[in-house]
Amino acid sequence: MAATEHRLSLDAEKQSLLDLHTEKHFTAGEVVRDIIIGVSDGLTVPFALAAGLSGTNATSAIVLTAGIAEVAAGAISMGLGGYLAAKSDADHYARELKREQEEIIAVPETEAAEVAEILAQYGVEAHEYAPVVNALRKNPQAWLDFMMKFELGLEKPDPRRALHSAMTIATAYIMGGLVPLAPYMFIPRASEAVVISVVVTLIALLIFGFAKGHFTGNKPFRSAFETALIGAIASAAAFGMAKAFKA
Repeated sequence: MAATEHRLSLDAEKQSLLDLHTEKHFTAGEVVRDIIIGVSDGLTVPFALAAGLSGTNATSAIVLTAGIAEVAAGAISMGLGGYLAAKSDADHYARELKREQEEIIAVPETEAAEVAEILAQYGVEAHEYAPVVNALRKNPQAWLDFMMKFELGLEKPDPRRALHSAMTIATAYIMGGLVPLAPYMFIPRASEAVVISVVVTLIALLIFGFAKGHFTGNKPFRSAFETALIGAIASAAAFGMAKAFKA
C-alpha cells in the first residue's frame, strides 16, 4: 500500500513538472522551407529577367508582360515540383512501411534483434532493453512505428502535405516575383524603372534573408547579406549579358 502511494506521488510530481515546463520548439519547418524556396526564387528569377530586358532598352510594358508571364509559369513549375517532391516522400514512406510490416511478420526475431541494436546505440544495457523489446513485440503497431522512426528515420507524412506544399511554394513565388516587377507598373521608361526595381528588390532580399536566417537558426545578418548578394549577382549578370548581346 505504501509503495503504491509512493509511486502515485512520484507520478503526480512528474506530471506537475511537465505541466510547469513548456518547451518552445519550432514545428513549422516544412512550411517555412516551402516559403523560402518560393520567395527566394520568386525574388531572384523575375528580378534577373526584368534587369536583363531593361538592358535591351525594352519598354516597361514589355518587361512587365514578360515578367508576369515568367511569374505565372514559374509559380506553376515550382508548385508542381513541390507537389511531386512531397508525393514522392509519401510514396517512399508507404513502400517502406509495407516492407517493414512484412519483415515483422516474416522474421520477427531479426527485427527484435534490430530493436535491441538500436537501443544499445543509445547506451541502453541488455538487461534494460530486453523488457522494451518484449513490450514492443506484444504491440505490433508500436513496434512498426518504432522501426519506421528509429531504424529508417522516417516520419509519417501528412496526407495533405503535397497539395499544401504546392500551394505554399506557388503563392510565395508569386508574392516574391511581384516585388521586382512593381516599379514597371508605374514607371513607363524601363531604364528608370530598373533602378527603382533594383533598390526595392535588394531591400526585399535583405529583409527576406534576415527572416530566413532567424527562422532557420542561422545568423540573420549574414543570411541577409548572402541572399541580397546572390540576387544582385543574378541581376547584374542578366543585365550585362543583355547589354553584351545588344551591342
